[in-house]
Amino acid sequence: MNKMNDQAIRGLFVTGTDTGVGKTVVTAALTAMLRAEGLNAGVWKPIQSGAPLGSGLTDAERLLHSTGINERPESVAPFTFEAPLTPLLAAKQAGVTLTLKIIIDAGRSLAKRYDALIIEGAGGVAVPLTNEAMVVDLISELRIPALIVARSGLGTINHTVMTASFLRHRGIPIVGVLLNDGELPEPNDDPSIATNAQLIEQFSGLKVLGRLPRLHAEATSETLIHTGRNTIDFAPIREAIAVQLMGG
Repeated sequence: MNKMNDQAIRGLFVTGTDTGVGKTVVTAALTAMLRAEGLNAGVWKPIQSGAPLGSGLTDAERLLHSTGINERPESVAPFTFEAPLTPLLAAKQAGVTLTLKIIIDAGRSLAKRYDALIIEGAGGVAVPLTNEAMVVDLISELRIPALIVARSGLGTINHTVMTASFLRHRGIPIVGVLLNDGELPEPNDDPSIATNAQLIEQFSGLKVLGRLPRLHAEATSETLIHTGRNTIDFAPIREAIAVQLMGG
């Protein structure tokens, strides 16, 4: 697949080991933290499905609410489909044919308004976006690093190591892994949590940058910033974006 020669989109791609692992809250937290440090960071959700814009339930609307960014949801999420299906099927049901070029071009005007974009993917890296491409292909075309969001509990080692392997196979740099407690049942009695981070590092060779506690879906930017500063090793994320900015 030929790389697209248009002006580069700078930022970080937040992908997950699965759907529902907490990519939206992580994307919002990272963006809020970068903005608090003075970087003009924006959010981009290239494709979303499962709810209509205006419902307040879409990832784009949640991202804007939690970061306080003044953007229109349709600018943050150029392609929104109501059907709760994988993006490829949701788009087909809506009579829309997508290509990677169409998806990326839809984000260029947004990218011009920000120094960097924190981009939230759809599901995991092997989720189909078009007839020819998966999420991993979109990350590859954007030529930006990825951050893996994974569940804290049982099963996360397998999913995280496999996700990392798939990204590496495509030559995509990985900043690290963030664990998220958002999907853990309450009260939590999962004994695997105590050792999952260490085993992910051992078998993936990646650094686990922290473990985000359960946060309310309507968390404010102040809450996200405070929580992120206390739980996330932010330096590798900051540095990954700084390298891109220095490179023009």
